[in-house]
Amino acid sequence: MTQPTRITALPRHRDAGRRLNVVAGGAGFIGSHLCRALLDRGEGVLCIDSLQTARPSNLAALTGHPGFSFVRHDITAPLPASVLAEVPRIHRVWNLACAASPPLYQMDPEHTMLTNVVGTNHLLRLAERAGARFLLTSTSEVYGDPEVHPQPEEYRGHVSCTGPRACYDEGKRAAESLVFDYGRAGRAQVRVARIFNTYGPNMDPGDGRVVSNLICQALRGEALTIYGDGTQTRSFCYVADLVAGLLALMEAEFDGMQPVNLGNAAEITVRELLDQVVALSGTQARVVHRPIPVDDPRRRRPDLDRAAQLLGWAPRVPLSEGLAQTWAWFAAELQGELKARPAQAAE
Repeated sequence: MTQPTRITALPRHRDAGRRLNVVAGGAGFIGSHLCRALLDRGEGVLCIDSLQTARPSNLAALTGHPGFSFVRHDITAPLPASVLAEVPRIHRVWNLACAASPPLYQMDPEHTMLTNVVGTNHLLRLAERAGARFLLTSTSEVYGDPEVHPQPEEYRGHVSCTGPRACYDEGKRAAESLVFDYGRAGRAQVRVARIFNTYGPNMDPGDGRVVSNLICQALRGEALTIYGDGTQTRSFCYVADLVAGLLALMEAEFDGMQPVNLGNAAEITVRELLDQVVALSGTQARVVHRPIPVDDPRRRRPDLDRAAQLLGWAPRVPLSEGLAQTWAWFAAELQGELKARPAQAAE
């Protein structure tokens, strides 16, 4: 098991009058966008992240903000006294702390499971102590390789509990159980978001997700990799839409005892996604097919009726627009690397 990261001292907020949000996993892809959105709303953010899979550069634009503080800490370990000292001001607790791409969460499956279970329990206890509302970012992976399509929240899933993805899939299912147990016991106001495939700026170029893989390979002039025959489907939600959904869910006034799907219902095949990336590149590309990973879902599309009814929320950014913005961000992110090496032939 990965050992807990050394805790750094938490600087006091320079603006102590702000409502304080604890965002675990705030240096990650979605977490960094959530931190920015909360700061833009005039709220304070205490970001907790071990930086084991997150990119510190995601926090670069946040560290100078008067409402932002950061502590480096692994939530599988008890929360430090410096975080507990902020309890009187904590208004919301957001748990986004877990690697979300298969290559990363399978790298240390024991730590992935403990992050989801032990880490979630530590954060729930913080929310209980502070009287704060708690939101867990769960995942569409709780549906496994679904036999029901699209996937409504009532669907109990088709998950392999012994396969290589179980550390994440079952870890999130266990985390949901903890959250709803706290809610039933009246120990905390709770919310659970089941997030479907999300993409956009601040993704890690090496995280192994299909959007980042294809865009980075195209920018580098490499062959584009498809796992399986490319007919498996996904539904891609742009990160700004996803964060808007998280904010709406946290603030929605209902009992919180129902998970809510957040994603985009526009379903496409992986091959169609590849074609859109190739069109953005303006060049031809060689396609390499590799074996499909074990337990990889064949179809994935959220039923968003509950999100519409409870939150009045729906995604707005079409895939073509979101991919163009993501392409531009990766092009800028990889600029130094691309200048330093010759383009590889994609024949």
